[in-house]
Amino acid sequence: MNDSNPKILVVDDDPGILKGIKWALSDYEVVTSTDREGAVAATREHEPRVVLLDLGLPPDTDDASEGFRALEEIHKLSPRTKVIVVSGNEHRENAVQAVAQGAYDFYSKPIDTDVLDLIVRRAFHIWELEDENRRLLKSHNGAAFDLLTSNPRMEQVCRTIEKVATTDASVLLRGDSGTGKELLAQGLHRNSPRREGPFVAINCAAIPEQLLESELFGHEKGAFTSADRQVIGRIEQAHGGTLFLDEIGDMPLALQAKMLRFVQEREFERVGGRKSISVDLRIVCATHRDLSSLIEAEAFREDLYYRISEITVEIPPLRERGNDAVLLAQDFVDRFCRENGVRSLRLGADATAAIRAYDWPGNVREVANRTKRAVILAQGSTITAEDLDLSEVVPTEDPEPPAAVGGFPPLTVGDRLMTLREARELVDLRLVEAALERAGGNISQAAKLLEVSRPTLYYLLRNREGSEAPAETRRTEQGAQS
Repeated sequence: MNDSNPKILVVDDDPGILKGIKWALSDYEVVTSTDREGAVAATREHEPRVVLLDLGLPPDTDDASEGFRALEEIHKLSPRTKVIVVSGNEHRENAVQAVAQGAYDFYSKPIDTDVLDLIVRRAFHIWELEDENRRLLKSHNGAAFDLLTSNPRMEQVCRTIEKVATTDASVLLRGDSGTGKELLAQGLHRNSPRREGPFVAINCAAIPEQLLESELFGHEKGAFTSADRQVIGRIEQAHGGTLFLDEIGDMPLALQAKMLRFVQEREFERVGGRKSISVDLRIVCATHRDLSSLIEAEAFREDLYYRISEITVEIPPLRERGNDAVLLAQDFVDRFCRENGVRSLRLGADATAAIRAYDWPGNVREVANRTKRAVILAQGSTITAEDLDLSEVVPTEDPEPPAAVGGFPPLTVGDRLMTLREARELVDLRLVEAALERAGGNISQAAKLLEVSRPTLYYLLRNREGSEAPAETRRTEQGAQS
């Protein structure tokens, strides 16, 4: 795709409208279609960032059902595409319904090319911002970690792992269950000189005490009643790579002495054997427990602790990671939709509020479980708090009105939140005021600052329903028109 001339798909059954829009949007590579099937095929082939979709498509142009089907199929194919639906004023409720079902915006006919150009530019700008955000997240985390975060503490964790990955220092990952300790251990392995070797993991808490020694060190034939053959243990399997000991804080105290010798010497004997076996590997451990407290309680060996924790990395729980829960939830929703062949789904406002309000005791693992449930149970195109089984944690009281940001007033009207259109008009008005002030009241210069035409600027200066330009701004507009 040529970024200097990005693609936009225009779907309308009127050849005259297609020709006019194609002329008006000459800054873009315009792809056109006259029906739903063609729109879906064009989306698949061209992957447009923005789609202009007329809801009245054949075979019944007076009915919006075909347009809604097109919207659903386009979003299923390309969830990040910004779809702007177009409809006549008499069918405005259809456009509003389309936005509720995932459309980016709507525009009512008759078409004003300047206004349409402004809406399209905004849509491309939002797409680019979201794309940049995704790329920044990937660059912060490193693809090897397979983690999604915007939290500074987690970003620091990833940078620490990257630094120690190139060494052979033993690493202890400390964090609650479900915070991603094994993902970080795998990332450490993939970034290490041992990346071509095996990554062998064993959960010390999941294996009965009497079997754990054999699982780790292997055993010889006849070592115990059921040992009818020689078995290679996990330590030996990890030769040349990385051994990941998960939940090492649950390792039985009696086994810790044998583990200490192995960690120190990189040598061990199989259960029932007498031959010393040497291995070359890196040790990474993880635990959700406080090993210092276990040492005080004489439940964990202090000498083993110092051997396995040359580098200790603390992983914060999800409840302390800001907006990560929302980012992860939408990412899991996208993933499960793809895996299950389900239509594109998005988090609704109540779902987002519930995710932010919930403590997530199960951390990332719980986010994955709840979002998978939601994808299966969701009825419409939007996931609700009820789908996530979090309806009880949705805040029942409205938060304090948002404080002014960047000179803009709180986005409320009385005690209610502004609609998206009201908020957009208010922001437009404030930006116009700022541009006029900077341009000394010169309309042409203000239009250049905003990168819009003079007619578009006049349109933005008109009094809107529920909001009015200040007297000073109105005088400026009147003077320019006189």
